Amino acid sequence: MLETIEDRVKARLIKYLGRDDTGIREVVLKLFLDGGTFTTGDVYKHLHEKEFDVSYRGVSAMVGLMNTRLGILSIDVTGDHNLYLLKEDYKPVVKSVLDNY
Repeated sequence: MLETIEDRVKARLIKYLGRDDTGIREVVLKLFLDGGTFTTGDVYKHLHEKEFDVSYRGVSAMVGLMNTRLGILSIDVTGDHNLYLLKEDYKPVVKSVLDNY
């Protein structure tokens, strides 16, 4: 049986969330799922509002990893700050994983 790209992304997401002891990764994925374009600073601010104790560099590394390892984010590097957006094609996959997690 051929494995689809969505199946591979779903498996990577489940594994990624399985290593999330604090729930921070789930919160970040939900932020992107709710829509919008975010800078690392936006994500950092959101996590501090949710009372996560994280550094700006840690958030930057997490978002960068989500971009490279999971392949679910689109990145715009043309301005002063990188802008991240959940790719439209992966919204149903992310929603399905979060709904069943």
